[in-house]
Amino acid sequence: MDWFFRDSSGRLALVQLPNPALWVWLTATALRWSQYDERDTELRWIGTGALIVWALDELVRGASPFRRLLGAVVLVWQLAHVF
Repeated sequence: MDWFFRDSSGRLALVQLPNPALWVWLTATALRWSQYDERDTELRWIGTGALIVWALDELVRGASPFRRLLGAVVLVWQLAHVF
């Protein structure tokens, strides 16, 4: 099971610094929670789009099988909410 969490060079690859798409999702979510902006619907769509982009990136280029599976799960979850 160890191979599931390691990248091709053998390093543990569970958590990484957020990429730009994840930063967009975090920012949109923080703004929605703070109720600073009354554009809740727009922020929700921006966050959803950012998570879909992040999930596709992880699915295609994830560093470990765990990261690729995580991308697939998040992608299915987000698409289920959109449709």
